[in-house]
Amino acid sequence: MVDFHGIIFAYSASPALGELVQRRTAASLPFCGRYRLIDLSLSSLRNAGIKDVGVIMQRDYQSLLDHIGSGKAWDMSRKAGGLRMLPPFGLPDYHKGQYAGTIEALNAVSSYIRDIPQSRIVLMQGNVCANIDLSAAIESHLSSGAKLTAVCSRKTHPWASHKYITDDDGNVVQALYYAEPDDEGISALGCYIIEKETLLAMMDRCRTQNGHYFHTDGVSGFLADGGVIHTYIHEGYAKAIRTVSDYYTANMDMLDSRNRASVFPADRPVRTRAHEEVSTYYGEQSSCVNSLVGDNCIIEGSIENSIIFSGCRIAQGTSIKNCIIMKGARVGQCSELESVIADKDVEITHGLTLKGTPTLPIVIPKQAKV
Repeated sequence: MVDFHGIIFAYSASPALGELVQRRTAASLPFCGRYRLIDLSLSSLRNAGIKDVGVIMQRDYQSLLDHIGSGKAWDMSRKAGGLRMLPPFGLPDYHKGQYAGTIEALNAVSSYIRDIPQSRIVLMQGNVCANIDLSAAIESHLSSGAKLTAVCSRKTHPWASHKYITDDDGNVVQALYYAEPDDEGISALGCYIIEKETLLAMMDRCRTQNGHYFHTDGVSGFLADGGVIHTYIHEGYAKAIRTVSDYYTANMDMLDSRNRASVFPADRPVRTRAHEEVSTYYGEQSSCVNSLVGDNCIIEGSIENSIIFSGCRIAQGTSIKNCIIMKGARVGQCSELESVIADKDVEITHGLTLKGTPTLPIVIPKQAKV
């Protein structure tokens, strides 16, 4: 796909993610034992043959930089083009606070976008858990003749989201902004295929009209001017990570082999930064049921329906159920954890009992000792 350029929005994190994003953006959240959420967007682009990608950042992006590096893991480390990390530049006012919306973020790096040599751009969100077949989406976009294609899902979300009502040809007849879960229409996944000139015109119009938002300002104006929006349906697993519950549920969903096969299909592999570590050790009295466990762990307790990242130490007599234990965490002897999210390098002392619920899991911040 030499005529396509990718842009990933990795600048924001919903406040509802709480302490999980205290030192990182949502796009750099650890996921499924060894990945980061942004790996899914980067891999979707790479699997479609798109190797020129810009990642829009603003604050708390050190974790993201450490993970992505030069982009070598996604074959995007190149002398010309390749992966580019985009902090705010071009407009001094954008160095303060948070971007109000996606259009504002795009205008903050407008000089980069104007210099893109490709004529079409794929926009993606870094906080969406989905492995999108962009090759099929691009083919649908090109055959439709539309200047803008929205990648959508038939599944509804538990929170208000943008939805589209379409005709028999899959073209949008009505856009619903912040629609309720029970409203009709297909849900937007924040992934768009757009002609570069169309995007620049949208950005310029929003800038002159003081518009900040891609949907309520950009898309609404495009439709009002008679523009045609085509839609492509992503039939696989998809979930936007906006709350702690979203993050917890998306990880737990990966314990289901059907969901895991949808997000990690063999023909569209998810790439991530390589971690060469020793194998995990399981003690004689340990047990592990329906769980994903990373490398370099020492497991001497019991694990059930949980995701354990690399380098964790689970002491003897400890019970871990329905939990997410991130890299380097240590859990002491005879502890009992249920529905807990333990961030990186957490230390849990022996004999401690922590029980949350799937809808309200307990979150232990990074490097905390409890």
